[in-house]
Amino acid sequence: MFSEKLKKIFSKNDGNNKKKIENILVFIVILAITIVAINYIWNGDETSKSSNEVPEAENSNSVVQVSTDSFYDENEEKLANILSNIEGVGKVKVLLTYSQTSTSIPLYNENLRESNTIETDSSGGSRTVAESDSEKEVIYKEDSSGNREPVTQSVISPQIEGAIITAEGADNAEVKSAIVQAVEAATGLATHKIQVFKMSE
Repeated sequence: MFSEKLKKIFSKNDGNNKKKIENILVFIVILAITIVAINYIWNGDETSKSSNEVPEAENSNSVVQVSTDSFYDENEEKLANILSNIEGVGKVKVLLTYSQTSTSIPLYNENLRESNTIETDSSGGSRTVAESDSEKEVIYKEDSSGNREPVTQSVISPQIEGAIITAEGADNAEVKSAIVQAVEAATGLATHKIQVFKMSE
């Protein structure tokens, strides 16, 4: 369709032929510039979006979840070892329940920028405008194999909610009372949250 119109224009031999060719050339140049400008703006937006998209863990002020299986097992093992050394307890197994998983608060590199601007109006009055901007980035450490892990500022241990203990000597009232007191001292649990049972043979 466009080529047919061009043929019609070029087939005419009137005095406006040169003028029409110039107009077409100007139109093509403007069209090319417009396409290049749109392409540049489109790619510029995508580039700025991708540069502003930082991994969630780096910008987030939230805590980082860490594996806690070993933490749970270690606490239960320590408590079982202590209880087994109490006279009359014998073999013992411990189960602790927790309110949440262990969380780690990463260390941040914070850049704080502040600026004060004095603005004056036409009547001679002035005011000071203070602006502050801060950026937070998680600090990472890299091991020999290239894996990155956030540097930990502090670890929030899970809170113990209850304890179930099975022991060989739990049928003895004094032994049972000693187990409850020991678990209460070690965990800070109230006595009603500590359940002690005789271990099956």
